[in-house]
Amino acid sequence: MPNGELIDADALCDAYLASTTDLMQRILTEERTATDRAAARLADQIAADQLIHIFGPGGHSNLASQEVFFRAGGLMHVSAILDEGTLLSNGALRSMAVERTPGYGKVVIANQRLGQGDLLILVNAYGINAALIDAAIEAKARGVFLIGISSREHASNTSPEHPARHPTRQNLHDLVDIAIDTKVPIGDAVVRVPGMSQDVAAISTFANAFALNCLVIRTVSKLIERGIEPPVWRSGNAPGGDEANARFIANFHNRVRAL
Repeated sequence: MPNGELIDADALCDAYLASTTDLMQRILTEERTATDRAAARLADQIAADQLIHIFGPGGHSNLASQEVFFRAGGLMHVSAILDEGTLLSNGALRSMAVERTPGYGKVVIANQRLGQGDLLILVNAYGINAALIDAAIEAKARGVFLIGISSREHASNTSPEHPARHPTRQNLHDLVDIAIDTKVPIGDAVVRVPGMSQDVAAISTFANAFALNCLVIRTVSKLIERGIEPPVWRSGNAPGGDEANARFIANFHNRVRAL
């Protein structure tokens, strides 16, 4: 130990739990209107049998797009853009370099051939990186309806000169049609361990997942109110899961690239 004192790790884990639940409560309460508006647009897409695209360019933000794609309890109309460039599985330092490369996000969106009538959810913990901003700019130019999930606080308080930023210095929440604020604090990690100068235990993955699953819940609720029961994935590891999913596979197999 740096100072020779015992540390109460249980208390620190309790503090992490409190920080996480407090953040989720803020998202639930403060972003209710934005999430409800976004859910209405998602419900419109599904009612018209149109896909909901989601892209989380940047390191762990890719987990957000995977959170609601091909997931038990998730909407079958969700189509995740799982671009290889920023996935950590291809190298963490490489991922960071790619997400900071101007022009990259534009190529990804162009390759997806998104256009008028499409809806895209862009998720990024901090809302500033070059690939993300280029994806938003390109999608917007193509007439795509944009929903952004990111931390307004983190973006607004990150220097315009930060190396991750897009050359235009723009923030995701200023570019999208509907912005859902995840409230992630600067630095992401939220637990201070005595004797450590660097905080530990990041919170953004919880924030992104909670915001997205609230969006799913509200979307399904709106569809049920309209008399529409949307197709939802059942776990393949649950009894009858494969059979339940098989009823809908044909409708999505050739439309959702990552299936």
